[in-house]
Amino acid sequence: MSELFNNEEAKALMLRWFDTFRARLPAGVDSREVSTSFGATHVLVGGPAEAPPLVLLHGAMATSAHALVELAPLLETFRVYAVDVIGQSVKSADTRLPVRDDSYGRWLAEVMDGLSLLRARVVGVSWGGFVTIRLAAVAPQRIEKLALLVPAGVVTGPMWKGFMQMGWPMTRYVMSPTPERLRRFVEHLLTTKTDEWVPYLGDSFRSYSMGKMKVPRLAKADELKGFTAPTLVMGADEDLSFPGDKVITRAKELFSGLERTELIEHCKHCPPTTPEFRTWLSEKISSFLQ
Repeated sequence: MSELFNNEEAKALMLRWFDTFRARLPAGVDSREVSTSFGATHVLVGGPAEAPPLVLLHGAMATSAHALVELAPLLETFRVYAVDVIGQSVKSADTRLPVRDDSYGRWLAEVMDGLSLLRARVVGVSWGGFVTIRLAAVAPQRIEKLALLVPAGVVTGPMWKGFMQMGWPMTRYVMSPTPERLRRFVEHLLTTKTDEWVPYLGDSFRSYSMGKMKVPRLAKADELKGFTAPTLVMGADEDLSFPGDKVITRAKELFSGLERTELIEHCKHCPPTTPEFRTWLSEKISSFLQ
């Protein structure tokens, strides 16, 4: 049986969703597969070949295509390597990595080896932020500049409020799905509710083996002493999972190279998916990384 998915039909459904988001990307984005000791890893690569390399890591239960759709303008300025996070994407090896040690950091270092990237700018979104922080802990020299968007592994959210507003609605939806229960579940997760993201989240939470997913451990300042690269941290003011004000406050304790912070207003954990916001976000990240 799959380590990630409830059954083969669920995995096939997630593959179809990848294709749906992949089809929205501009021409010139290609697929690669990198071998690592943790398992095969899929990567989408695009942007000018001579441009500075940028490694992009998506959030939980998403894919490289999801991240690139939201940050497509980065392809104009950077050679983007959007990595499908092992254990959190249908496109990479069907296995989970431990989240209490540095496995994810060592995995990402191996991916960069496979892509012949000695150093790169790195962007981590949500779970991808946790992965990036683990790389900063074990191989800080690999990161030239770091941008984190609503990152996991920095703070925790309010337990009771999170359960009542997201945990319980999610459980009810997964156990007995209806359109109304899906609406209630995503209400405190999505800033904008689109015809793709709402049904995608509904399908993903019913396809992945949620009971086997573990909460990433929080970073400690002493393990990041060797990481001094310029860092940008962006939080969301209405994020129940990782409250933006707490993220920014803790980032000041963790990252000695912290240069910029941004608290995105009127924003839940999943930021707006409007063209205007995508452009604004990509410009913020791009201007910092350049």
